[in-house]
Amino acid sequence: MIKYSTNITKEFEKSLMESVVNLISSAIDKNKLYSPEWLSLMNAAKYAGVSYNTFIKFRHMGLKVCEIDGIKRVSRKEIDRFLEENSF
Repeated sequence: MIKYSTNITKEFEKSLMESVVNLISSAIDKNKLYSPEWLSLMNAAKYAGVSYNTFIKFRHMGLKVCEIDGIKRVSRKEIDRFLEENSF
């Protein structure tokens, strides 16, 4: 068994910890960068903080939804606008 000096072990631990922190920070930044503007109805409901059924009610109340060839998407800006417009 090879024994390493305490300094080398501590330097290695420090370097390893810095690498892990950088990796986690990078993953968090990439997640922030990939935040699509157009959301599926399910993800849009999550974004708005309501159930899917409530979100469908929002559509009937005037929330604009884009539909192309059966695919429905809602922009984050539209959700924000709708919620702001219906706030009191």
